[in-house]
Amino acid sequence: MDFVRFKHARFSARLPANFRYSLSHYWMYPEEENEDVWRVGFTKFATRMLGELVEARYEVKQGGAVSSGQQIGYVEGFKAASDLFCVVDGAFERGNPILEEDACIVKSSPYVDGWLYSVKGEPEESSVDVNGYVEHLGVLIERMQQEGY
Repeated sequence: MDFVRFKHARFSARLPANFRYSLSHYWMYPEEENEDVWRVGFTKFATRMLGELVEARYEVKQGGAVSSGQQIGYVEGFKAASDLFCVVDGAFERGNPILEEDACIVKSSPYVDGWLYSVKGEPEESSVDVNGYVEHLGVLIERMQQEGY
């Protein structure tokens, strides 16, 4: 897997070069065994904001229709709780079963084992490649610094 290195202020990350990214800090990558099914997870930036994850719950059933921007569940971390949104239009496949045993894997292995859910369909139209996400992160972090975060 090839990575693009991002560093700005006190935040640095290695981002998989061939993933798609949402501007709301999710990544999307097609499953090897079925390219119509996209695994979705939090980016390193999102995991830093949430902290260690302790629970993930899904409010949509397997095969249920989902669309970009739809709330499909929630996650709870040590630092914060957050609604979980869909970034792929299609049919919900499943949540990551590993999270039931070890939700912390979302932070320790965000781009491999720590995926959140999978959807059969197409990534949201506003998704970007790694370069678009790096640009978005740079602008966002700059704004956060100016606002005193």
